[in-house]
Amino acid sequence: MAISIGILNRIVGPDNPCFVIAEAGVNHNGRMELARSLVDAAARVGADAIKFQTFEAEKLVTTDALKAAYQQETTGDQESQYEMLRRLELSRDQFHELHDYCLARKILFLSTPFDEDAADFLDGLGVPAFKVASGDITNLPLITHIAGKGKPVLLSTGMSYLGEVEAAVRTILGTENRSLALLHCTSNYPTAPEDANLRAMHTLSTAFGVPVGYSDHTQGLEISLAAVALGACMIEKHLTLDRHLPGPDHQSSIEPVEFEAMVKGIRKIEMSLGNGRKEPTANELEIASVARRSLVAARDIPIGTILTEELIEIKRPGTGLSPGQKRFLVGRATREYIRGGEVIMLEKLS
Repeated sequence: MAISIGILNRIVGPDNPCFVIAEAGVNHNGRMELARSLVDAAARVGADAIKFQTFEAEKLVTTDALKAAYQQETTGDQESQYEMLRRLELSRDQFHELHDYCLARKILFLSTPFDEDAADFLDGLGVPAFKVASGDITNLPLITHIAGKGKPVLLSTGMSYLGEVEAAVRTILGTENRSLALLHCTSNYPTAPEDANLRAMHTLSTAFGVPVGYSDHTQGLEISLAAVALGACMIEKHLTLDRHLPGPDHQSSIEPVEFEAMVKGIRKIEMSLGNGRKEPTANELEIASVARRSLVAARDIPIGTILTEELIEIKRPGTGLSPGQKRFLVGRATREYIRGGEVIMLEKLS
């Protein structure tokens, strides 16, 4: 497997900038003007890509399927899941328009296909990678079809056991597609921090040797930032223009001001991670001469004096001999006069 993958001109993997996906999902509420505004916001706040969802309710869900509990809380229980999804569909022509609009705004267009026809359509549209939703991690026929396109696969792993992830990974490998990234995820909206289990990213990375990121459904920014500090190569976070808008996912999304703060925080964290070597920075070396201590004459010391413990003090600045060398000075004679408070230098000793 590849420890890094390419999504157009972006390299995603260790020692590369975190790839940030603004998950628009269905937060457009089925309205193109809102979808375009989400693209504008994602481009403005510094996301690398914006991702939508491509589905037809008739192919995705039975007409009498119940909504998830969080969907009932956010949209009521007067309609079925099918009816809700019908309201949130976008047409193929609208996706063409969104793709072109993303090109104009210089942000990558992504969308999750929920069936094979949707995958074929998105492939023809020219998406640079395919996202597979957590709910389809056991849908091996769909995964096979998507991976067979030969493009990078971004596989969300919410609700899954490690063995289920392994089965999906083996399925992708069976198509000879080696361009895969895994997204750790907790499929609850919103996710409680205690359910985030960010250490599972290390488990996925160790088990499969592929880039691992985090698809975040927690409220706020902290968990995404913590994921980057722990090594996430990719962050996906729901974006909304207003958390109070009607719709299933707005309440578990963040608004543009927060998203921009998250991106800036991610970039600061990346800068702070460093190269792993424990060594002083150039700025620290300058501070060390002020903050560290040296061996200093406790009082005036005439020529020919044998140094004793009492004649040596340890004081700032750190421009002379280190305090750890004190024992090597005791018993040596001075060959020059050393005034009290002066930093003791080796050339003044015999």
